Amino acid sequence: MTGFVEHLREQRWDDHRYYHHSRINQSLHLVSAICFVLAYMLAFKDPALAALIGWLVAMTSRQIGHLFFEPKGYDDVNQATHEHKEEIKVGYNLHRKILLMLVWALSPLLLLLDPTLLGFTEPHQAAGDFVRNVGYLWLAIGVGGLLFRMVQLFVIRDVQTGLVWVTKILTDPFHDIKLYHKAPSYLLRGERIDPSIQGGQAR
Repeated sequence: MTGFVEHLREQRWDDHRYYHHSRINQSLHLVSAICFVLAYMLAFKDPALAALIGWLVAMTSRQIGHLFFEPKGYDDVNQATHEHKEEIKVGYNLHRKILLMLVWALSPLLLLLDPTLLGFTEPHQAAGDFVRNVGYLWLAIGVGGLLFRMVQLFVIRDVQTGLVWVTKILTDPFHDIKLYHKAPSYLLRGERIDPSIQGGQAR
C-alpha cells in the first residue's frame, strides 16, 4: 500500500510540474474539476447528463488549457524537451488526447448512421432523445478510454502502474480543486506562470 501511495504521489507530481505551468491552464482545470465533481454527483441519477457535462464542459475546458496555454518548447524548469515529457507521460499524452477527442467529437455520427447503435439504444424520435443517446455514447467512450489505457499499462508497464493511473484520473477533480483553487486570483494579479513549480521532488 505504501508503494501504491508513493507511486500515486509521483504520477501527480510529474503531471503537475510538466503540464501545469500556466495559471490559465490551472484556472481552466479548476473549472473542469468542479464540473467533474458535479458530473460525479449526477452519475447514478442521470448518467447521460453526467456524461454530457463531463465531456462538453469539464473535458473540453481541461484540454483547451493543455493545448493552447502550456509551453510546447524546451522546459527550462524541469530540464526536459516537450518530446521527452510526451514519451514518459503515463496516461494520455497530448497526441493520445487528440486522438481520444477526435473519437469523442465524431462519435455522434454513429447515431446518425445507426440510431440503435447495434441495438444498444432506443432510436431517437426527437432532438432531446438524440442528445440523451449521445450522452450514453460518450459515457461508454469515457469508461472505455479509462479501461483501455489501464489494460495497456498493465501490459507495457505493470498492474500497479495501471491501477495507480486510474485512481489518479478518478480522483483528479478533487485533487485539482485543492491544488488550483487559488489560480484565478493569481491570474487576476497578473501572474501567468506558476513560480512554485521546480524540478526534483514534490514540495
